[in-house]
Amino acid sequence: MVASVEHAPTQMIPTIRQHPKEPTRIFSLMRWGLIPYWAKDASIGLKIIAKSETAAVKPLFRDAFKYRRCLIPADGFYEWKKLGPKQKQAYNFGTLDGSVFAFAGLWERWRQPDHTMLETCAILTTPPNSVVAEVHDRMPAILHEEGYDRWLDPGITDPERIADCLQPFDSELMKKYPVSNRVNRPENDDQECAREVPAENTSLPLFEGPEEAG
Repeated sequence: MVASVEHAPTQMIPTIRQHPKEPTRIFSLMRWGLIPYWAKDASIGLKIIAKSETAAVKPLFRDAFKYRRCLIPADGFYEWKKLGPKQKQAYNFGTLDGSVFAFAGLWERWRQPDHTMLETCAILTTPPNSVVAEVHDRMPAILHEEGYDRWLDPGITDPERIADCLQPFDSELMKKYPVSNRVNRPENDDQECAREVPAENTSLPLFEGPEEAG
């Protein structure tokens, strides 16, 4: 979930990046699902999620990791806990105080068949902290506010200088709670998706997520 609204891959989501030559930041909408500039087909953006441990060296993400990093603002995200072969329960994860935070993102420009440029992005993932590990084996890379400037700095191209930004977020600053299966449908982009409900042992997502890269 990004910025209080449920989003799914291929939809437009908000991003923030640093202007390469001026001390200003740029807010823009990008399509979720990173398509490398050299890709011949847009479908690659639906197949891969960027692991923070390997993104700096993987051809899909290497250039973006060096030169095109961004923030992706959100106030929560969803994961599904497997309860059985066909049963999953959705959970919302966010900060204890409900404040907006930022995922570590990468972005690219890709030339479409009609020769127009499409800007796309990806959310990096990390191993889970103790809160998320109860539900899923990965979590989005959440940046601490003091790391925003360094993550966005276009002058930093050495992955080692930003590696410490991509640690699993402090579990003591997070909370989780069950939500209804409304989050299984991207068209349900309202606050009702994030409302806490009693855990239901029958929630089942209508689509599977993309594969992990690396």
